[in-house]
Amino acid sequence: MSLKITETTMTVTLDGKTIATATRTGAVWYVTTWPTPLDRNGAITALTLAQLVITHGEDDPCAIDLREELSRG
Repeated sequence: MSLKITETTMTVTLDGKTIATATRTGAVWYVTTWPTPLDRNGAITALTLAQLVITHGEDDPCAIDLREELSRG
């Protein structure tokens, strides 16, 4: 897994394929795998969640915890 972060974009890749991206607009980040805007830390969490779901599945305990954390906002 590779996570690249710049001032305006974030990209997570696995085996050379892009899994998810995040784009900053103003003060919020829009992540391709999450339905609502997030702050910077939330965007990193959402990208980590996307990677966990692909590598460990939806029912992975860590993925479940991260999804709940993001849902609480």
